[in-house]
This record gives sequence, C-alpha cells and structure tokens, in this order.
Amino acid sequence: MSKPIVALVGRPNVGKSTLFNKIIGQRISIVEDTPGVTRDRIYAEGEWLGRIFTLIDTGGIEPTSKDEILTQMRQQAEVAVETSHVIVFLVDVKDGLTASDKDVANMLIKSGKPIVLACNKVDNIGEPPLELYEFYNLGLGEPIPISSIHGLGIGDLLDAVAEHFPDAVDDEYDEDIMKVAIIGKPNAGKSSLVNKILGENRVIVSDVPGTTRDAIDTYFEKDGDKYIFIDTAGMRKKGKIFENIERYSVIRSLTAIERSNVCLIMIDASEGVTEQDTKIAGFAHEQGKASIIVINKWDLIEKDDKTMHLFRQEVMNKLSFMTYAPIAFISAKTGQRIGKLFELIKYVADQHSMRISTGMLNDIINEAVVKVQPPSDKGKRLKILYVTQASVKPPTFVIFVNDKELMHFSYQRYIENQIRSAFGLEGTPLRFIIRERSRE
Repeated sequence: MSKPIVALVGRPNVGKSTLFNKIIGQRISIVEDTPGVTRDRIYAEGEWLGRIFTLIDTGGIEPTSKDEILTQMRQQAEVAVETSHVIVFLVDVKDGLTASDKDVANMLIKSGKPIVLACNKVDNIGEPPLELYEFYNLGLGEPIPISSIHGLGIGDLLDAVAEHFPDAVDDEYDEDIMKVAIIGKPNAGKSSLVNKILGENRVIVSDVPGTTRDAIDTYFEKDGDKYIFIDTAGMRKKGKIFENIERYSVIRSLTAIERSNVCLIMIDASEGVTEQDTKIAGFAHEQGKASIIVINKWDLIEKDDKTMHLFRQEVMNKLSFMTYAPIAFISAKTGQRIGKLFELIKYVADQHSMRISTGMLNDIINEAVVKVQPPSDKGKRLKILYVTQASVKPPTFVIFVNDKELMHFSYQRYIENQIRSAFGLEGTPLRFIIRERSRE
C-alpha cells in the first residue's frame, strides 16, 4: 500500500523545517534563522489518524530569484509539488502577505493539487490576530493558524491534510507476482533494461535524462514465473527548470520502492557510485527491501583481470550499509548477463522471506557468545537470554537480553554477521528488536 506524499512548501524562513520536525517528532531538518539552510528536500514518515504518510521538507521558494542556491531550492520544491498528493503552503503571519507569497500561491494553484494553507507564528492561544485574514486574498480557502515552535494548531492542520489523502487501496497485483522496482539516477539505463527483457521498445529510451515521465508497470513471464517491472520515473523536462535533473529522482523512487518485493539499484558503470545513488540505495535499505546492485553499461568499460574486483570494492565502500546485496555487472544494451538477473531476483526474494527455527537460531547465537564474549560495563555483562524470529520481508529478530544498554552496536553487528554466516540471507537487510527481560 503506497503512502500519501505531503509536500511542505513556502518562502524561505517561514518555519517549514521547524514544522516538519514537530510533525515527525524528531529533529531531522536543520533549523536555523537563515534563509536557504534547507537546501535539499528532506523526507520522513509521519502518522495521523491511522494513516502513515511521507512528509517532504523543501527548500524555500523564491519565485524570481536569480541566486543559484535559491534557484535550485525552487527547483527542488517544484519537484516535491509535482510528486505530492497534498501541499501544505506555509506563510508567516508576522511578515504579512508578501508579493512572493502571491507568486508561490499562483504556482501551487497551477499544479492542480489540493492545498492546505497554514499561517505560522500564531504563538498565542485565543482569537487569531487580524493579520491572519489578509491571507484569504490568496484564494486558497481558510488559513489555519499554527505555531510550529509551540505546536499550536498542528492537529487541526493535519486533520485538514488528511482529508485530501487518497483512499487506502491494497496493491492490485496477485501475491504470486514478483514486483521488481528498477531504481537509480536518470540515464542509468533503467528503461533500456526493461526493453531488453521484453525484447521490444515499450519504454521511451533517450540519452536525455528524465525522458520516463511516470512510473511504468510492465508485466513479464519467464519460465512460469510472473513479474511486474516498475520502471521509476525520471523528471519532466520543462525548459531550464530541471537542468540538474539527476538530483531530483529520489522522491520518484519512493513509491516504487514501497510497492516492490525486490529493488534493482541501477548504477552507471561509467560514472561509478554517486551521492544520488547512495541516497536511492539508502531508501531501499531503510524500507527493508531485498536488493541487487546492478552495474550497467559494463560493456563500455576498459577491463583487465582486476577491473571487476576493484569496482566491486568501490561499490562496497560507498554503499557500506548494503554489503549484503549481491552485485551484477550487465549491459542493458547488449543483453550481457541479463539472464542471470532473474536467478538473482528469485534468490534474494527467497532470502528476504526466509524463516529460521528458534532452536537453530539459538544454537548459532550460543556458539557466537562462546566465541566472542558479550560486552560489559561497570562489572555488569550483557547476557543474551533468548532469540526468536518475529517476521519476514525483511527477516526480523527479537533478542531478549538482561540489559538493553549493554547491547552495543558493534556486538549487534557481530551477531548479525554470525546469523548471515550460518544462514546466508544474501540480498536482504536484517532487523533486530532488543527487548529486556530478567532471568527468572
């Protein structure tokens, strides 16, 4: 079930990052009294009235600015608007209605998306200030008074936002169909891979990044297995607005990743792993998806007997959080090694769904504890009392211990490595829940 996307937009310095942090409940966005601090969109999950949604914090929009950073922030915000289901337009009651507010409002109205107008810095309980009423002139309906610093009015704001959430619908595909999201920067070869698999040009392919306008679902059968390939969208080209197109592909990938069973993370061999690649891969990891790192355009690389090994090392260094993911070197253009991709997809999907018996799991943990003693602090040593698997997709383990504070990250990583060594679990992240329980 895909989550509604809510974009938080407005001029610089009206309090968007503070509101973002208040809604999410943790300090994720940088908050500083300087326009332009939030330069990239930042996103996180929120929940209201039982619905989980993705909240995007954008850089401020300065509609007529020629400043390079402000121009990039405007581009970021426009992308967020385009990909969202609901827009929260934040204005500042203390500044009053500005010409920039009117310009931003006109831009948002043209998007055709539902807009909720939030009037920030109403810091006192009671009758709203008279200045609030001038914001009716924007033509966006009733402004909702809030204080992002003090948390006033946030519930009313989220109630209004939730009214515009699309209906919650389950994925329309049958359980036996493998959903594979092909994610990565524009021009990494995602559409070319789909076309090669299908043997026909179903998806527009061009050297211009961003020619895939919307996520495209493509059905395919091979050896009796059914697949849906989700080719994640690039950005629309709008004159010079999206000159730095490759920076704006993350949000497009979010919904596809959420819908998928397996993610193919496409990396352009001629460019190597870029910062944008790490962001996209990181989201697949955070969502707990089975993943394969696909190095495309391998046919363009001059090689010797060490090239593949060195490239593999570079990938593992830059995607160090994802060392569990297998790496496939392919050419979507020539078809090199594409057949092996299907074997890998089935393999990591099986690993993602693996369930380990409690007895076998505890045997492995007991051996691990004997080999490497658990950490201690102030004379008290960590004791692992019991381990059980709680769920799959991804495999999630509950570890019962005598004191949660003693479970250091490094020892948890050691336990993870021992489980992987014993059971494989290649291609899937693992999740651990540490619970405290005193020995009877």
